[in-house]
Amino acid sequence: MRQFGIALVMAVGLVLVACGGGSSSNDTVTGNWTATLTGTQDLTFTTSLQSNGSSVTGTNLTFTTSTPCFTSGGSQTGSFILSGNLNGNVTGTFQLTITSGTPPGNTLVLQGTVNNNTITGTWTLTGLTSGCTGSGNFTLTKM
Repeated sequence: MRQFGIALVMAVGLVLVACGGGSSSNDTVTGNWTATLTGTQDLTFTTSLQSNGSSVTGTNLTFTTSTPCFTSGGSQTGSFILSGNLNGNVTGTFQLTITSGTPPGNTLVLQGTVNNNTITGTWTLTGLTSGCTGSGNFTLTKM
């Protein structure tokens, strides 16, 4: 009877180990990213994204192409809905809104699809600063 009990405990332990240990799909968004935007304006930037549940916040936003729309400061907020499959692939929807600090009144919105370490989609830029409007496609790549 004792051997049966030990075997049962070991079997339950193996099942728990097999079910656990996977990484959270939220970890896919958290990290450093580089973005390439093409369309009515060509822009590139780098950022650090942090996921918290289904929300995303960004820090260390740096535009690597010159733009009068985002010269300094600003904020980044977003959301995502991710899902995974048994092969470890992560997919889902993603949105990121970047609001300018200086000059104020410019907003860049990225909406796309997550596929592991790449996010692709469309972007729109609206703003108060002259020349700060546009739209196109983007690719975000995890560094």
